[in-house]
Amino acid sequence: MSGVLIYSEKEVKRNTFAINKFKEELGVTLAIDDYDDTADFIINRTNNYKIAEKFEKKGIRVFNPSALSKLANNKQLCYEFMEKKGIEILPINYKEVPAVKKPVDGHGGQGVIMINKKEKFENGFVYQKPCNTLGKDLRVWAIGGEIITSILRQSDTDFRSNFCLGGSATPYKMNEDERSLVKRILSLVESDYIGIDFLFDDGHLIFNEIEDTVGARMVYDKTDIDIIKLYCDYIKMNI
Repeated sequence: MSGVLIYSEKEVKRNTFAINKFKEELGVTLAIDDYDDTADFIINRTNNYKIAEKFEKKGIRVFNPSALSKLANNKQLCYEFMEKKGIEILPINYKEVPAVKKPVDGHGGQGVIMINKKEKFENGFVYQKPCNTLGKDLRVWAIGGEIITSILRQSDTDFRSNFCLGGSATPYKMNEDERSLVKRILSLVESDYIGIDFLFDDGHLIFNEIEDTVGARMVYDKTDIDIIKLYCDYIKMNI
């Protein structure tokens, strides 16, 4: 079986470890930004759902599916979807201040700011009510709809708690209610390998976003789980 791993040029250098793991476990070929030839399967790590869509139309299995990539990489679309399905979110299209302003297609906390002065809604951004516990969130990793692990992220200096922005990370044991919420969200989407991020508000979890091309640095740094190998084993069973 011949597989192709697609990364954006920008992400290749910072994902050398993951790329080498995929090559070692699956013997995949690396393609940068896009790929126009054939393959038995595609691992799309670009956040571009159109790439997945192109191969799906040819009958080629893509990890993650295009529908998941499209949903996860448009925060407005994802919030509207979750709210419609009965998943609690913090209010969006929020006209009061303070408010969190975030790029609709942003990742890793980049471009996310807290605004304290009312402004006209700008295209390409989500305006959301802040949670009441800033600088703290939870990331959950899932493979094939099954929970693998969860890690609490915290920052004492920034309302964004992202590990890549200097936040701390600690393995977190979810209670039954929290696990039930995660499982419910997983049941709503078809996914292969994703992260789901939650905020804390009044002591309980509130859905924040889905990470389509979720990273693994925290998992390797804070646990003994070889999560990319687990993902590769999953791929082998699903091609």
